[in-house]
Amino acid sequence: MNRARLIITLGDPAGIGAEVVLKALADPTIAARADVTISGSSAYLQATYDRLKPICDALAHPCQFKVLDAEIHNPVTLGIGNANSGDASFRWLEGAIAQTLHGKFDSVVTAPIAKSAWKAAGHCYPGQTEFLAERAGVSRFGMLFVAQSPYTGWMLRTLLATTHIPLRHVADTLTPELLTLKLELLLECLQHDFEIAQPRIAIAGLNPHSGEQGQLGREEWDWMSAWLEAMRQRFPQAVLEGLLPPDTLWVKPGQAWFGTGSVEAAHDGYLALYHDQGLIPVKLMAFDRAVNTSVGLPFVRTSPDHGTAFDIAGQGVADATSMKAAIHLAIKFAEQGQAASTSVISLRS
Repeated sequence: MNRARLIITLGDPAGIGAEVVLKALADPTIAARADVTISGSSAYLQATYDRLKPICDALAHPCQFKVLDAEIHNPVTLGIGNANSGDASFRWLEGAIAQTLHGKFDSVVTAPIAKSAWKAAGHCYPGQTEFLAERAGVSRFGMLFVAQSPYTGWMLRTLLATTHIPLRHVADTLTPELLTLKLELLLECLQHDFEIAQPRIAIAGLNPHSGEQGQLGREEWDWMSAWLEAMRQRFPQAVLEGLLPPDTLWVKPGQAWFGTGSVEAAHDGYLALYHDQGLIPVKLMAFDRAVNTSVGLPFVRTSPDHGTAFDIAGQGVADATSMKAAIHLAIKFAEQGQAASTSVISLRS
């Protein structure tokens, strides 16, 4: 099997992207398993290394990796995201996507960007996920957050039904068609990427107490319960449990994560209905190690589950655990893709 071909973007140059990339790439197992290219500015990457080397013990040297070089056009100040930094991070991602779609890379790993900086630069996307999907030409995609507990080894997998939209729009955005699409993506990912043949999936309700039979909101009562029953008939290979009250949905995964309860009682995957319903518990449990992976794209994409951290940029204190986890997951998925291709070739020959 060939080594996985990864391209890693540096994210917003005013943030911690380059720092966590260089820290993560100091892990020797990454170079052993993957051929890594960095999408960014070689001069900026070298300047980051020179700034951090006196205060950071483990730091990869930029000369160890190929760079898809795109210089920063206008001055950027560490800790201040603006149109200049937003334009640079956009161009670095744009270049990585183009090269990947041309078959040069198996996986894209993205460092954090600032949506406000993108907007200031004239790039109006809700986030990197939506831009990736647009350039890949897909409308069927989702955001899945993955993390492995350091206490028990249990794997948390949470997919969001809606992502970067105002809370007041969530109820109107949720439809049977949208939930079906997101459930299909989660099932496919659990079965194909994580090799769970008969996954158990917990599906959240929307309202407090899942609506209390229509007393605290009617979405569950009016259509979501009927939708769930139809999904059980459609996907008999899976166990679909719901609609679980959002306040108690996360008790079992929390116990499985911290080792205070049964790992077996937790589910293989969780379908959360809106951004904070899914990501508050994910970040509470796994802020420094969760990985955002885009499902439904024609290539692998992962990203650390944190932001640009402008407040600590350039100080050498950024935690690279999540970036390292994102790189390792991208390698794993790329290797699985190679193995699947080899199996198909063997079957045909």
